[in-house]
Amino acid sequence: METKEEEAIPQAQGLLCLVGSCCSLRCDSCSLSAHMENTSLIILRMKEYKLFKITSSSIDHHSWNKRMKGVAYYRWNSKTLLFHGLKSSYKHNSCRGLYAGKKHIRTIGVTFGLLGCLFMLDSLVFSFFESPNLQPTKAFNNSSWFQGRDSYINKKQSPVQMYDRLLNLASSALAEKEFKQEPSNLWVEPFRQASSWEPCAERKVQSDPGKSVKSNGYISVSANGGLNQQRVAICNAVSVAYLLNATLVIPKFLYSNVWKDPSQFGDIYQEEYFMSVLKEDIRIMKELPPHMKSLDVEAIGSQITDADLPKEATSADYIKIVLPLLLRNGIVHFLGYGNRLGFDPLPSDIQRLRCKCNFHALKFAPNIQQVGSLLIKRIRKYGALPRTLDTQLLGKFMENKGDHQPARASTKYLALHLRFEVDMVAYSLCEFGGGENERKELQSYRESHFSLLLERLKNATYISPAELRKLGRCLLTPEEAALVLAGLGFKRGTYIYLAGSHIYGGKSRMDPFTRLYPNVITKESLLTPSELAPFRNFSSQLAALDFIACATADVFAMTDSGSQLSSLVSGFRTYYGGGHAPTLRPNKKRIAAILTENGTIGWNSFEDKVKKMIQQGQKYGIRSYGRSIYRHPMCPECMCKHQ
Repeated sequence: METKEEEAIPQAQGLLCLVGSCCSLRCDSCSLSAHMENTSLIILRMKEYKLFKITSSSIDHHSWNKRMKGVAYYRWNSKTLLFHGLKSSYKHNSCRGLYAGKKHIRTIGVTFGLLGCLFMLDSLVFSFFESPNLQPTKAFNNSSWFQGRDSYINKKQSPVQMYDRLLNLASSALAEKEFKQEPSNLWVEPFRQASSWEPCAERKVQSDPGKSVKSNGYISVSANGGLNQQRVAICNAVSVAYLLNATLVIPKFLYSNVWKDPSQFGDIYQEEYFMSVLKEDIRIMKELPPHMKSLDVEAIGSQITDADLPKEATSADYIKIVLPLLLRNGIVHFLGYGNRLGFDPLPSDIQRLRCKCNFHALKFAPNIQQVGSLLIKRIRKYGALPRTLDTQLLGKFMENKGDHQPARASTKYLALHLRFEVDMVAYSLCEFGGGENERKELQSYRESHFSLLLERLKNATYISPAELRKLGRCLLTPEEAALVLAGLGFKRGTYIYLAGSHIYGGKSRMDPFTRLYPNVITKESLLTPSELAPFRNFSSQLAALDFIACATADVFAMTDSGSQLSSLVSGFRTYYGGGHAPTLRPNKKRIAAILTENGTIGWNSFEDKVKKMIQQGQKYGIRSYGRSIYRHPMCPECMCKHQ
C-alpha cells in the first residue's frame, strides 16, 4: 500500500506536467528542453525536502511549522530555478545568433509566457499544500485559547517581558545545546530509595472489635470547589463516616459561580466501582432513604458548615461536635465541605482509608478515561507500552487492542501546571511587569470578585508588591517558568504539556515562553473540537483530562506547590510511579532572589543556582507529621517498604 507521501508526489508531478505542457506550446525546441530540465529540478527539490510528508495522525505543530517554512523556501527556490533556466536558455540561443529582428519579439513573448506559467504553477502548488487534509487540527497560537475570564482582559497586547537579558542568554544557551546530549538525570527520579516503596493502601482496614454493627445514622455531603477540592472532600467524608460509624451517601457537588460546572459524582467518577472498593470498610448509599429526604436538616440543627469545625479538625473534634447530632437526629449534612479534617493526630486505620479512597476507589468515568487515553497516546506518538500510572488512571482504554506491532519508543514530555489565571494573579496582590494598565485591570478584577479581600486589606499592614515577591508570595510568570526549565537543561525541542487554560495576558504573556520552548501542547491542540465537545461546559471534567496528562507525564513541573492539582498529582506519581516519576517543585522565594540578579548574573551561574534550588526541593523522605497524606503518601499507613 502506498503511503500518503508516495501518493502525493505523483499528484504534484502531474500538476507540474500539466503546467509544463501548457507552457511548452509557446516554446521552441531549445527553451522546451530547458523548461523540462527545470521541471525535473523542482520535482527533485520537492522530494529532497519531503514537502508532502504529513500523515493524518500527525499533531506535531513544531514540525508542521518547519514544513510550511519548507513550502516558502520551495516557492522562492522554484522561481530562482526557472528564472535561472530562462537565463541559461537565453544565453544558449544567443550563442546561435538567433537574436535579430522578429526573434527578439518571439523571445520576449516566450519569456513572459513562461513567467506566467511559473506564477500559475506557484499558485497551484501552494494551494495544494493548503488543502484541508493537510492542516493540523488546531493551531496552538490561536490567541483565544489564552484569553482571560473577563472581556477587558481579552485584548491584543505586545509581549510582556521582565527579563530580556536572561531570555537572550537562555536562547543562546539552548541553541548551543541543541545537538548535545541532555543530562542523564534530567528525566529520572533523583532518589533510588523511592523505588523501595510500593502501594498497599488497598488492604482492608482492620475493624474495631468494639464498634457497633448498626449504623449511627447518615452522613450527606455537599462539596464545594473544583475537581481537586471535591476529591479531597470525598476522601475526608469517607474517613469521617468510618470514624463515626455512619452510612455515607455519595457526595453531591455544589454549583459554583466561579467554576460554573453542574457535574455530579457520577459524571466524573465511577459510582459502582467506588462503592465496591470501599464496601468492606464503610456503608455507602447512592441516595438517602425516603423518610430522610423530607427532613429539613438545617431546621433540626443537623447542618454543619465550615464555621462549626476547625480547619484542621481532629477525630476528637468530630466525636465532640458531630457525633451527638448524628445520634440525636440520625443524619448530619456537611454543607460546603472541604478541607475540614486534619492529617495528625489521626488513627492509622483512618489514614489508610483516606489513601485507599484517593488512590484506589476514585476512578474517572469511562468517557473521561477514553478521551484521556486518546490524549496520552497522541502526546506519546502512539505505540508505547502502558505504564502503571497509565493503567491506574485509564484502565482498559490504554490497552492496544488489535495492535500486534512491536511497541515503539514513546515521545517524552514534561507536564507543567502554569497557575497563572487572572483570579490567582489578582488575588496575589503582586505586579508582573505590565505597568499601569496591568495595575488597573487587576484592581478592577479585585473590586468585582474579591470584595472581602479588599475589606481585609483596609485593616492590614501594607506590603508592597516588590516585598511580596521577595517573600515568595508571587506566582511564577510563564517567562520565569521557561527560564527555570532552561536553567535545568531541558532542550528547546522538549514537548511541554500545559495544564489549565485562560493564561492571564494571553499570547502576550506566553510569547517569552514559546520563544524558548515552541513545542507547547494542550488538550485543546491535541483533541479535535468534536472530541472535546462533551466536556466543553464542564470545567471539572476538563480538569480531569489535565490531571491525567500531568500524572502520567515523564516529568511533572509545578509553579505553585500550594495548589490542589499539584498536590494530588505529585502524590499519585509518588504512589504509582515506582520511583520513576520525578516532580519539580520550585521555591518561589529562592527564584525571586536569583532573578534579582537579572542584570549581572552569567548563564552558568544561573544554571547552577536553579539546579541547586530544584534539587533541594526533591529531598527524599517519608511523610512528616502534619503533612498532607495525599501529597506525601510515602508512609506506613499508605505504602509498604521492601526489606
